[in-house]
Formats: sequence, structure tokens, C-alpha cells
Amino acid sequence: MNLILFLIIGGVAGWLAGLIMKGRGFGVLANIGVGVAGSLLGGFLFRLLGLSSHGTIGSLVTATVGAIVLLWVVSMIKKN
Repeated sequence: MNLILFLIIGGVAGWLAGLIMKGRGFGVLANIGVGVAGSLLGGFLFRLLGLSSHGTIGSLVTATVGAIVLLWVVSMIKKN
């Protein structure tokens, strides 16, 4: 059940990050991929800053922040 919840949160986080960064989502599989990678990056960044998140909402916020950072880094690399 945790894996299913992790994928759902990843999908929603990727979709939200896509809306915030580009104004649209990327499709279900790409949203899940961006959200899962973002959750890992967000967890790392939150720990680095001494922040923590708890529960489903906290996980969603962490994953969304990480996905936004990931998309921002990718857009910076693409520009150069």
C-alpha cells in the first residue's frame, strides 16, 4: 500500500510542479517520474536545511518542492 501511495503522491507532485513551472502537466507516467525524483531530491534538500515533513500533506509538499527544483535545474541546463 505504501508503494501505491508513494506513486500517487509522486504523480500529483509532478503534475503540480508541471503546472507551476510550465503551465501544464507532462502526462501520467512523466508526472510520476518527475514527482518520484522530486520526492527524493526534496527529501534530501529538506534534510540539508534541517526541515522535516510528516504525513501525506508533508510528503506532497516535499515532493512538489523537489520536483520544482528538479524542473528548474533541467530548464537551466537546457538553456545553456
